[in-house]
Amino acid sequence: MLKIFSIAFIGGISFILGSVFNDPTDPDKEKVIQNAVMGILEQYHYSPEDINDEFSTEAYDYFLKYVDSRKRYFTQGDLAQLEQYKTLIDDQVNAGSFEFFDVATDLLHKRVDAVESIYKDILSQKMDFSVEETFEFDPDKKDWVVDDSAILDRWRKQLKYDVLVQLTSRISKQEKAAERLEKDEYEDDESRDADKALIEKSKADLEVEARDKIMSDYDKWYKRFKKVRRSDRFESYLNTFAHMFDPHSDYFNPKEKQDFDINMGGKLEGIGARLRTDGDITKVVSIVPGGPVWTNKQIEVNDHILKVRQKGEEAIDIFGMRIDDVVSKIRGKKGTYVILTIEKKDGSVIDVELERDVINIQESFAKSAIIDLEGVIDNVGYIDLPKFYSSFDGPEGNSCAADVAEEIEKLKANNVNGIILDLRGNGGGSLKDVVDMSGFFIEEGPVVQVKPRDRRPYIYKDEDESVQYTGPLIIMINSFSASASEILAAAMQDYDRAIIVGSQSFGKGTVQRFIDLDRAVKGNDEFKPLGQIKLTMQKFYRIDGGSTQLKGVTPDVNLPDRFRRIDVGEREYPNAMEWSQLPSLEFDQDVNKIKDKEFIIKNSAQRIADNANFSLIREQGDWFKESRDKTSYSLNLDQHQEYLEDKKEKSAKYKDLGSEKIDALVIDNLPQDQEKIEFDETTIDRNKAWMEALNKDLYLEESMAIMRDMILNSETYTTTLEKKMKP
Repeated sequence: MLKIFSIAFIGGISFILGSVFNDPTDPDKEKVIQNAVMGILEQYHYSPEDINDEFSTEAYDYFLKYVDSRKRYFTQGDLAQLEQYKTLIDDQVNAGSFEFFDVATDLLHKRVDAVESIYKDILSQKMDFSVEETFEFDPDKKDWVVDDSAILDRWRKQLKYDVLVQLTSRISKQEKAAERLEKDEYEDDESRDADKALIEKSKADLEVEARDKIMSDYDKWYKRFKKVRRSDRFESYLNTFAHMFDPHSDYFNPKEKQDFDINMGGKLEGIGARLRTDGDITKVVSIVPGGPVWTNKQIEVNDHILKVRQKGEEAIDIFGMRIDDVVSKIRGKKGTYVILTIEKKDGSVIDVELERDVINIQESFAKSAIIDLEGVIDNVGYIDLPKFYSSFDGPEGNSCAADVAEEIEKLKANNVNGIILDLRGNGGGSLKDVVDMSGFFIEEGPVVQVKPRDRRPYIYKDEDESVQYTGPLIIMINSFSASASEILAAAMQDYDRAIIVGSQSFGKGTVQRFIDLDRAVKGNDEFKPLGQIKLTMQKFYRIDGGSTQLKGVTPDVNLPDRFRRIDVGEREYPNAMEWSQLPSLEFDQDVNKIKDKEFIIKNSAQRIADNANFSLIREQGDWFKESRDKTSYSLNLDQHQEYLEDKKEKSAKYKDLGSEKIDALVIDNLPQDQEKIEFDETTIDRNKAWMEALNKDLYLEESMAIMRDMILNSETYTTTLEKKMKP
């Protein structure tokens, strides 16, 4: 790992979002920071942008989208004032001027102040939900409003929708209270009395309560907004420029990283997720293996967090909240609970209760099991690798390559008939370990090409002629397998060494480095600390010459995925770097070449077509797409309740997918691991949860059947296994 004044970073979807530092209100300091950021971007970024009028126009649109993401403040008249800067931002950057930034943020603050009286007035009046009208949620489908009266109407519909959501939620709670009273199964009088009080409320009462709740939410939002410092806007302004180059280049302020996330290791009491803000929205960008979110399985990458509630308290709407404030409300002591209101990719909203815990980094380490699929194949080794950790991950200096090597030896000692390496959800990590791990399955040869800007690519090779494992190999991936995971899967696919099973991977084929601006900028000591920039400086390529950027890795056996009709991964990001290609390298292996791959793929396709659960997953994918495309909602109470009921019915159809135990799947721990597993109650419980999850894994079940077909087509293994397999 190259370390000059930077740290290489190839993790797939991990971000550490900087927060606030002492306001750089000194224009000279702002100028130094901006010059440093732009200079480094232009000089070192892999694919530099020309800082010209076209760049200026894109930055103008990008920044406006950031400051008024829902098009609720600026009018077309306001934009007429700002448009004079549309092609001048590049000139201002070169001159060290912040005129556009100053004018735009001042105008935003004036507009937000003006709207404060609007929302208070609207929410103080009774709302009529019998009227037939709709609310468009997607800002990209809205034009900027013409004038102040149009802003009033836009806010009226926005607030009416917010109140409608609250009202229907309260009506639903009232209906459930009535059901509980009918059953009369209360443990205490207090709960019964609370339900009685709830059902006695009229819809008019509930409507007042709903308006009061939304009023309270917006009051809190305005308090938060007024605390936003110039430094916050300044950081976002600089990231407007950085994101013009690519989505993974970011400026970070000098504030010490109070990691809500675990940065490739370490310990922290929390829920185990990495967050970032996208405009006013807080998104989950990656999930820490071993944390409560990872264990819970209900929250996924790119889900939005709408509200945070401490158990027993009122929920807090976090729309527009600073990321460090969000983190402070979610983070907490081990054993305490937090409830997150999550908006899923299909538009559904769920509450997820999480018990905070010390993130157990042991859960992110490689571990293995032995799996039988009764009547089909037995004694198959399974290795779970949640991330590519390496020696810089903590005091123990663990390496995922060394750990996987150890797991392979244990599996070989148990005479497994094949190995399944599971990289699903693995967001990447150490490049060195990818190269080392690839060498376990091939003789010496190239593994990946890493190309800097304007220079020949470096070829990373396995230099060791020895092969640790020569048997049948399957690698499982999904749409959240990124970066280092894609390198390994691509290399094994190119060598024809493994069958890749799952769904299209994430598509991150770029390498970032952190550059300390204090060390990059000479002099100017009076302004330091200046912060740092995470910069995309390299791309990596497969040994066949193709990049994994954007396209990711296409599995040999493509299993149905509920996200199959939705763009996920790198393709979602604006300004993602393009796919490109280098000349292919010479490579070959004589360890274990897959025979009759088309036969294996055809058999799997037939099994999938005959599997009712996979058919449901396909349907669910269609429903996800339909739900995501719906952005216009009725503001009529009856119609909204009908819509929610229909959505609930459709959702119920897929509720049990992946929750049923697969009887034919038999999962066993390795004898060598028993002492470690039985160390204490915590390790026993975690192992039990892991085994139970594997026992419900439809994708693992199909991978086992694919392993059978691989072995049946292997001259080496058929004779030893044919008696054990279903004919």
